[in-house]
Order: sequence, then C-alpha cells, then structure tokens
Amino acid sequence: MVSKALPKQPEVNIGTLGHVDNGKTTIVQSISGVWTARHSEELKRGITIRIGYADAPIYRCPSCEEPYNYTTKEVCPKCGSETEFERAVSFIDCPGHHSLMVTMLSSAPLFDGALFVVDARFKFPQLQDSEHFHAVRILGINKLIFSQNKIDLVTKERALKNYEEIKDFIKDSEVANAPIIPVSGQHNLGIDVLLYAIQKYIPTPKRELGLPFRMPILRSFDVNLPGTRADEIKGGVIGGSITQGRVRLDDEIEIAPGLPKSQDRPQEGYEPLYTRVVSIHAGGRSVEEAVSGGLTGIETELDPSLTKSDGLIGNIAGKPGTLPPTVYDLCLEYELFDKVVGLEGNVEVKPLTEKEPLVINAYSAVAKGTVTKKTGTTIELALARPICINVGDRVTISRKIGAGWRLIGYGIVR
Repeated sequence: MVSKALPKQPEVNIGTLGHVDNGKTTIVQSISGVWTARHSEELKRGITIRIGYADAPIYRCPSCEEPYNYTTKEVCPKCGSETEFERAVSFIDCPGHHSLMVTMLSSAPLFDGALFVVDARFKFPQLQDSEHFHAVRILGINKLIFSQNKIDLVTKERALKNYEEIKDFIKDSEVANAPIIPVSGQHNLGIDVLLYAIQKYIPTPKRELGLPFRMPILRSFDVNLPGTRADEIKGGVIGGSITQGRVRLDDEIEIAPGLPKSQDRPQEGYEPLYTRVVSIHAGGRSVEEAVSGGLTGIETELDPSLTKSDGLIGNIAGKPGTLPPTVYDLCLEYELFDKVVGLEGNVEVKPLTEKEPLVINAYSAVAKGTVTKKTGTTIELALARPICINVGDRVTISRKIGAGWRLIGYGIVR
C-alpha cells in the first residue's frame, strides 16, 4: 500500500526513534495507513531493516474539543463534521536494532522532529532507546514527542511508572519538557492527541527556497517490473528529502560523488552523474515542482540498473556545480562520549588510535574510514569511498564493538 494523494505536498519530516520492537512502524501505519516495512526480510523478521517512509495529512475538527479534535480524515470520526486541512507531513521510519544503528544515523540529519516511541511494558530507557537519544542530541534535533506505546498492555500503575522513567531520563536535557503521549498503535488509541502534539510541538522550519536545489538520497529504485517492454522502461528513481531549494520537471541535476571511474579500480576516483528530471512524485501524486520539506521521489533518465536496490544511497542530488565538494580524506575536530551508549554495563569509550577503522555518517552517506593521523582532538581519515561534505558540517562517529558498529562520538569537518 502507498500513501494516497494529499491536498498539499508534505512540509515537514518526522523521524521515528526507539528500541527494536517498540512499535514505531505500527504507529506510522496508524497515522498514515502505510506499513513501511516492505522488504521481504523485514516482513519475515517483523522488524524494520531499511529506511521506511510514509506521508499523512493532518486535519482539525472545528466542532470537537482540543486536543481530541485531530485526525487524518476529511470527516471527523467522532462527530461527523467536515474537518479543516492543516498540513501534510512525511514520516521517516528508522530501524531500532543495534546492528542497524548506522542506517538510522543516515536518515536522522533530515529530521525536523521525531516521535520517540517507548514500550510502556519495559523500564525506560532500553539499550537502543539510549543510543537513539544520544544520536539526535548530537545532531541538534530537539523537537521530540515521546509516544508511550502499548499502553493497552499495562496497568495504570505501570503506565505511570513508565511516565516517570521517561521524565527522569530527559530531565537534564534540552527536551526536558517534551510531551509524553500514551497510545496504542495496534488499536489506534491516542493517535488524535499524538497528531495534536505533532502540530503544536514540531513546527515547519523556515525553508531556503531561494538556494540551489539539493537532496541527499535516502533510497533509489528500479521501478520496472520483470518483462517490461523496452520502449516502456522508466528511468532510475531516486528518493530523499529536499534540504534546500526546489526542483522542476526537465531540470538537469548532478548526483555526486557518483560512481567509480573504473569498477575494477575504484581507487582511480569517482565521477558525478548528470541526468534530467523526467517526473516528480510528492505527497502521493505527480507534481511539476517539489520544494524543501517532506519526502520526494524523482524519476530520472539514468539507467535503472544504477538505481536498483538502493545503489545510489549516500549520494547527493542537486543543481550542477553547487554540491558540496567530494572528499576522499576527512579532517575532523572530534569529541567522544565518556561511556558507550546502547551497551549493557558501564563500558568506557577508549581513545581513538591510528590505523583504527571507523564509520562516519554524513547526510545520508555511511562511509568507512581509517584513522591515518591523530593530533590532540583532531583526526584525519582515509575514506574507503568518497563523500560530499562541507567544512563545518557535523558527522557522527561509530566504532566496531562486538558484532556491530556503536555510536561513540561526533566530529566537525575541518
């Protein structure tokens, strides 16, 4: 199932955060009607593996009492009154499993705010709750709403205890006053109040529409079905969120870093791709122009073999000649956590060392790199594949601990 056509393009991106199996995807489905876990392995295992996405409209009923007067329907399900459209939003549904932390980090820079989904049955925070919370604080995301999910499965006493656990955990942070909304995603309970909170606490940020078009690529696809006739084949599709500017039909776009000049010898460098916009999909419908905010799909003239199976994730699309520079080496002014978050026990973060492998998240890119030099609070990294990034941009730093990559700090590009 896909998002239905909306009255207007989505104007804000809302991420989902929280430990695996807290019900993030179920809550997105309760709001949007879209089950974002579409990949076959996701359906089999019942967890989110890739970044999911869905759009939803938000309507307000003028007859019902606030905060119970918000819905995604054109007719109020409580009183039958005609509702008033307020805005459309896009959801970016992130995996909660610890082994997929770098996947979550690749989408977090696009959040304008987030639903932090908590399982009311368990003591908060669970391991990945803590890791996700530290990640969004690093990235400066401070528009959070805590969704106290599975409230139908706990006693009143446990629900109140869980509420106090959340309040205690966030009390010394910049989101100490974030709303905490009890819901049951499975039974669609509390979703009206959750929509109210989204409207009140996650405003649409000011967009820089006059700047050149730029869109980090979160997903890429080959939308052609097997057996499609050669003269009916559609070009490769890229999807993401426009961070600045606007894009129109027939615009030329650049995608960088692009692809290796030689597939056999990637060390010879990468070259950007240049293509044309064939069609644009936003808000559940085809449009002639898309602007900053919300999720956008763009059909290009690229060979679909280049975009299939998320082949262009981590690239940035934009107006030719205006993208951040492509870099193969990175210099970072960095800061590490005192303790490893998301692990049981009190595990200290050890100092970085030369020749150590790390993973860097920058925009939607996930890049492995090796520390080539360390001086005080500065490190230099040789990247396994290039990224596009500006001086002054912030990146997250992850280290291999046990079986997975764990978030240990952040850095500023120098």
